[in-house]
Amino acid sequence: MSRGVRFAPLLLLALIVAALVWRLARPVDTSVHSALEGKPVPMFALPSALPGKAALSTSDLATGRPRIVNVFASWCVPCVTEVKVLQQLKAEGVTVDGIAVRDRPEDLAEFLARNGDPYERIGSDVQSRVQIALGSSGVPESFIVDGAGIIRYQHIGPIERGDVPLILARLEQSR
Repeated sequence: MSRGVRFAPLLLLALIVAALVWRLARPVDTSVHSALEGKPVPMFALPSALPGKAALSTSDLATGRPRIVNVFASWCVPCVTEVKVLQQLKAEGVTVDGIAVRDRPEDLAEFLARNGDPYERIGSDVQSRVQIALGSSGVPESFIVDGAGIIRYQHIGPIERGDVPLILARLEQSR
């Protein structure tokens, strides 16, 4: 048996491994797309998370102007830095609504007093039902909802300062 034939399986294995490494290093698409993008926000009506703060329901999201719906919690560490970026977006005229997940009013009030309150409305999702209906897997997560109540973009993880141009562009596309 010739020497080349003996090493053919090893060469074939090396080519397969190289192809797998190349594909893993350069995936076709690294973004996670929401199954709800392009679909209406699921029907919900959440009670107010805080006294004096408006409640949040599906009908509040179809007001003719795009907005951000932010799923967050007072116990969420990345939410602390994200809320400052949301305040920046609010200062630029963006409407931000919140869904407080598995949170207590007193903890939420303390969180907002300490870190700032960019939210126009905050609904209380004590059992995470709305969070699950939105396809959100954790906190923080944000959705851009157009003026007709259609989800146009899902941002997984905290919105950071570097994400602001993308968020503003997505909001503009949603007009």
